[in-house]
Amino acid sequence: MWRPDGWAFRARLGVLVPHAAIGTESELAAMAPEGVSIHAARVPLGVMRAGGVMDATVAVDPVRAFADPLAIDDAAALLADAPLHAIGVAFTGSSFVRGAADDEVLRQRLEARTRGIPVAITAHAAVLALRALAVESLAIVDPPWFPREMIDLGARYFGEHGFTVVHAAAADLPSFQRAIHPGQLFEWVREHAPRDAGAIFIGGNGFRAVGVIEALEEDLGIPVLTANQVLFWQLLQLAGTRAPVTGYGQLFARGLPD
Repeated sequence: MWRPDGWAFRARLGVLVPHAAIGTESELAAMAPEGVSIHAARVPLGVMRAGGVMDATVAVDPVRAFADPLAIDDAAALLADAPLHAIGVAFTGSSFVRGAADDEVLRQRLEARTRGIPVAITAHAAVLALRALAVESLAIVDPPWFPREMIDLGARYFGEHGFTVVHAAAADLPSFQRAIHPGQLFEWVREHAPRDAGAIFIGGNGFRAVGVIEALEEDLGIPVLTANQVLFWQLLQLAGTRAPVTGYGQLFARGLPD
């Protein structure tokens, strides 16, 4: 009898990730239903070193440069040579730093290199997810390695899209991606979530977060979104698959807004 071999029959999804990161591939693979596969290409990120090591607080300029031509453009073109259905940019920080208008510029620039394969960008996917859930206000929980400047720019990003940001802060957790356990994040968010937030958005594609979504939604009674969750949700929509995703939040019961 043949055993499952991972060859996707529903959707093959590409992601552009920082060169030393593992979080997005890990979390998308965990959420992926049967018949959906994940394929990554790596883009240089100046704040990352071998082994995924970063400074405890990252510098803003290298984060901004992640989306500069031509490294990410060339990576998208190479990734698009594979028979994929959609490609995602898995880096929240560059959107926060560069601003809402630049996300559309980046999407169009990358789609000029992907030969018809649609591109999703994490922060804009979060905007679409909030609209799909009819959310008007949110609290942002950023990774501990985000500097205050980037946190404030993230709040401005969502404000530019018409949302009210009632809280924005970095979680007070170890500032190293592989040192964070989901239980730590669950306790921090539950303790610090403001009562007037219509939803929680946990930013940062390298922030280990999708495992706490369902438990936080049960305890807080509001939608909980994370960077990799919203990106995966939009990629599935762009790929045209209705494969069910369970256990990772109420978002997956919603379609893309008009």
